[in-house]
Amino acid sequence: MMSQMPQLAACPSCEEPLESGDRFCGACGYDLTAVPAPPDDNPTVAVNGAAPRPPSAAASVDWPVAPEVDTSETPAPVVLPTDIDGRESAGSDSPGVRFDRPAQPSSPPAAPPLPPSPAPASQPAAQPGVQPAAQASAQASAEPDEYPLAAPLPPEVPADPRTADLPTPPAGLKVCVACRAGQVDRDGYCENCGHAQPRERDHMEQELGSVAAVSDRGLRHHRNEDAFTVSSTALSDGSPAVVAIVCDGVSSATRPDEASLAASRAANESLLAALPRGTHPQQAMHDAILAASEAVNSLADRSAPAHEHQPHVNAPACTIVGSVITPSLLIVGWVGDSRAYWVPVDRSSPPARLTEDDSWAAQMVAAGLMSEAEAYADERAHAITGWLGADAYELEPHTASFKPDRPGVVVVCTDGLWNYAEAAEEMAEVIPPDAADRPLHSAQVLVGHALDGGGHDNVTVAVVPFPAPSQGAGSA
Repeated sequence: MMSQMPQLAACPSCEEPLESGDRFCGACGYDLTAVPAPPDDNPTVAVNGAAPRPPSAAASVDWPVAPEVDTSETPAPVVLPTDIDGRESAGSDSPGVRFDRPAQPSSPPAAPPLPPSPAPASQPAAQPGVQPAAQASAQASAEPDEYPLAAPLPPEVPADPRTADLPTPPAGLKVCVACRAGQVDRDGYCENCGHAQPRERDHMEQELGSVAAVSDRGLRHHRNEDAFTVSSTALSDGSPAVVAIVCDGVSSATRPDEASLAASRAANESLLAALPRGTHPQQAMHDAILAASEAVNSLADRSAPAHEHQPHVNAPACTIVGSVITPSLLIVGWVGDSRAYWVPVDRSSPPARLTEDDSWAAQMVAAGLMSEAEAYADERAHAITGWLGADAYELEPHTASFKPDRPGVVVVCTDGLWNYAEAAEEMAEVIPPDAADRPLHSAQVLVGHALDGGGHDNVTVAVVPFPAPSQGAGSA
């Protein structure tokens, strides 16, 4: 037992100095051999939330000596249950955490804590980790069955940006819609949190009498490079005319979104000016495409040296497709690969595609070098051979005039839609049967079809019923 007896420098009871080999304190008679040796096992650490007992109640429990912290002859101090403070889950200090073995301190305290009073002579010394049955029963009856925990602190709730008192931004500057604190830079990103701001053209819808259009950025592009205009007017004889223009910016060119917007507006203005003067709708459509081309050409950078063709300038470019609907005529015009489809209301006759693409695939099919399936399966299929822009090789507006013998709808769209319904029969299956009565709803359904299919490109579609209703007259 001597080999296991701790070498204490002072009496644990009265703190009087001790000499080496003392078995009893010379001042108070404390039995220095009462402290047992450390146990061989490693008890499990338990967290049960019980409050520690006062030293008098824990008198029969003799905590083992903590293992030495270094190789010196000075042992590590004894750690008592009452010396261990816990922390509740809510973060508040609490003595409710109890350990079945002492924690090893990082450095010894200045003075060892006082141990409990020695057990009476009539009571046998308790073994480490073992409680007498009587005391265990008394402790069980003294301890409550449930231990209340402090309520967690409520989380900090950020101020509602809709009701918070936020500073007014300087004139001409926009504030981030996400953090409501940072300013938005020229590229549309918040300088504070980096959040991309929604653009006005990310999703657009317009309904005007019997014509409606919807445009969406899609699921893959960072901006919407499509644009559209819908309007109505009256011909020289007073009969109504409905106009729909759809443009698709060429992504490989600079500022394609500006090109499509400028082209759609210029073509619409040209048609609204020409149709009331009595110009034939097909001629008016041809002139409108030329006006759109001039508007896109004016966006090109003229600072480079003048040449006949300047591919290095990478001028803004777009495609265009438009339709004019009168009580008896259906006119379409286009440059590029945006399309127009005809779908009869009663579905008793087959639908039809009204335009031919200015594309590599269309040229291969027209030349008889490939079948349509082979050409459109080629990776070069969507390479366009005609567009609006300063670097276009030659502008060839295409126009066509039709005289349908039954009511129907004209679907005017970019390739962001027809990539998911390429054949006329596929387009007729997607468009709702009541498209002539609900053009906006039908346009929404078509855009949703493209988004459900993957939304790899910007999607723009206009739905125009034929014939034009008499109540549709009026400028817009």
